[in-house]
Amino acid sequence: MPDIIFPNLGITFNTISNVAFTVFGFEIYWYAIFVVLGIVAGVYFGAIFAPKKTGQDPNIYMDFAMYVVPACIIGARIFYVIFAWDETWTFGRIFDIRQGGLAIYGVVIMAIITAIVFARIKKISFLNFADTGIVGLIIGHAIGRIGNFINREAFGGYTDGLFAMHLRLDQVHNPSAVTPEMLNYAIVREGITYISVHPTFLYEAAINFALFIALNLYRKHKKFNGELLAYYFLVYGVARFFIEGLRTDQLLLAGTNLSVSMIMSVVIAILGFGFLAFGYVKHFRKA
Repeated sequence: MPDIIFPNLGITFNTISNVAFTVFGFEIYWYAIFVVLGIVAGVYFGAIFAPKKTGQDPNIYMDFAMYVVPACIIGARIFYVIFAWDETWTFGRIFDIRQGGLAIYGVVIMAIITAIVFARIKKISFLNFADTGIVGLIIGHAIGRIGNFINREAFGGYTDGLFAMHLRLDQVHNPSAVTPEMLNYAIVREGITYISVHPTFLYEAAINFALFIALNLYRKHKKFNGELLAYYFLVYGVARFFIEGLRTDQLLLAGTNLSVSMIMSVVIAILGFGFLAFGYVKHFRKA
């Protein structure tokens, strides 16, 4: 029987293993491969392609990549561990990222902190620097989300809509994300139970790919430094807020039902909108 089905789109994936291959008995997961591919694409577009297109020195961005890549991985894990920690965790589990557990907002926070420090040391404009490099973060994020698809994780609640995705219940990465509603509408095919869910990770990947293309096309028309970063904050913040509302595996503030990612989405969307408004007013006053 198929592992993953998009019944309303006529798309079927017959066999999808979390493990890509084995080297000397060590399993290499598809999730890890897509994270690495995301990093490689992010470095290429943020540190090589974009600087050349804007007439800047790619070497500065390559130097930055050497610092920001490890910083972002650490930031993503720290953010996830802080909000996912419970009594089942052990110290050793903190370092086990092979099966997931990286939070994008940890990447964003650490990337901005690293960029601010780097720009200050190099005596260059942080906002222009961020406008150039942000495309790398976006494309890396989009590719990384495909790893969630392979892992059968980060999906949304029950739906039977156009993009509904049927997952084998026995292959779900995080069983706690399965809700009673999903089980009530479960589908049984030849003795195998499927749940029907929103593929929220694919929604997010599609939005990021579209944003990546849009910002690259708009780059030469930007009115002020920091504009592309602000658009990313605004668009991604709004999109992630609604996507996060669909998910059933949200990281919550301790002792509350408040989603950390939804709070962060509101914050960065407001920051993005505020900076755009300020930048446009300042720009047109000069015009």
